Amino acid sequence: MDARIVFFGSGEIAIPAFRRLIADGLVPLALVTQPDKPAGRHRELTPPPIKLAALEAGIPVLQPESVRDEASLAELRELAPDVIVVMAYGQILPKALIAIPRIACINLHASLLPRHRGASCLQAAIDEGDAETGVTVMHVVPKLDAGDIIHPLATPIGPEETGGSLHDRMADIAAEALAQAMPGILAGTATRTPQDGGRATYAPKLDREHGRIDWTWDAERLARRIRAYEPWPGTWTTFDNKRVKIFPARAGQGSTGEPGTVMVEEGEVRVSCGSGYLVLGDIQPDGSRRMPAEAWAKGLRTLPRFV
Repeated sequence: MDARIVFFGSGEIAIPAFRRLIADGLVPLALVTQPDKPAGRHRELTPPPIKLAALEAGIPVLQPESVRDEASLAELRELAPDVIVVMAYGQILPKALIAIPRIACINLHASLLPRHRGASCLQAAIDEGDAETGVTVMHVVPKLDAGDIIHPLATPIGPEETGGSLHDRMADIAAEALAQAMPGILAGTATRTPQDGGRATYAPKLDREHGRIDWTWDAERLARRIRAYEPWPGTWTTFDNKRVKIFPARAGQGSTGEPGTVMVEEGEVRVSCGSGYLVLGDIQPDGSRRMPAEAWAKGLRTLPRFV
């Protein structure tokens, strides 16, 4: 199957889909990714991991500061792609770019649209207690994640699923969804279903402040939030004006004290919530290593109240 494809991607989640195209004989003409950025203690320039995958495969790499400038657009027009495939690229594509490919500009979005448009769709699916999520192959339009649906591929969300484990699974699901959708896209036979905007939800970009725990929440809801935000942006609380990172915990039901109160009962470290309690697993106080909550509690003279 001959096709001229350009792949846009920066996040690690896009690597399996990029490699699947190559394995299926649809070798991209080029990878467009973000510029190398300083990282680590010494702030050394570090390429996006997908760039290394492209170089290993002998595929040219383009790293424009902005895909909106005319020089970048002209370079893409010269490639004359039939299809542009986008996943976790990191820039909003302008109308002029969307119009470049002969057949379509498509995106691999990690949710079952129209539910969870936006940047934190993986975390939102766990946080809100969805039974399933998936990847949607869709047409790119200027409005965020609002394009017509080409092909969804669903997967159940496990009871112990974290944002990290779901991220890794969704990378492989995206690769499979793309492989299933591409023959129809290239042949012009792929269906396109408009989204019901009235059912759309929005999952905004997260930062570390979003991970602060509100102990007045129900324990089940908090347990989902902690799993959803593991490993990014992480969840945390404070006592004595110091942060304590909280790792995935189990919800329990029963009478409790004031929200945030730490107790040791039946050999478990429990924290009272608005309803029920959380049984802590591992925690990590600022300046300390990650440790079991039981070991942390034994080292305290008095048990604190988290705030």
